[in-house]
Amino acid sequence: MIRIDALWLCSQPQDMRAGADRLLTAVVNTLGEARAHHGYLFANARASRIKLLVHDGFGVWCATRRLHAGRFVWHAGEPGSAAPALQLSAQQFEALTLGLPWQRLGELATIRRA
Repeated sequence: MIRIDALWLCSQPQDMRAGADRLLTAVVNTLGEARAHHGYLFANARASRIKLLVHDGFGVWCATRRLHAGRFVWHAGEPGSAAPALQLSAQQFEALTLGLPWQRLGELATIRRA
């Protein structure tokens, strides 16, 4: 099993033809380094496909997921934003990979009177 201590959503769209080497270059160019046991999540411009790049301390793993219908709920990087990546919790990552609204997990956890 691959250990992942932190997950990062990289907001810039990537060409899904990119392999592990090109995605690793994108991580290093935007974040300065790729840390062991960290996962980096990328999407294409339409957010219909995602790739996860994981550095396990010895090499890199690259996994792909696509939805048959619809799109992933993706974080749109704000123009001029200094943050090229956003750290995700395990629950947010699971929701995102299922195509659910991961940004709203906190507010959806509680039911209140209207």
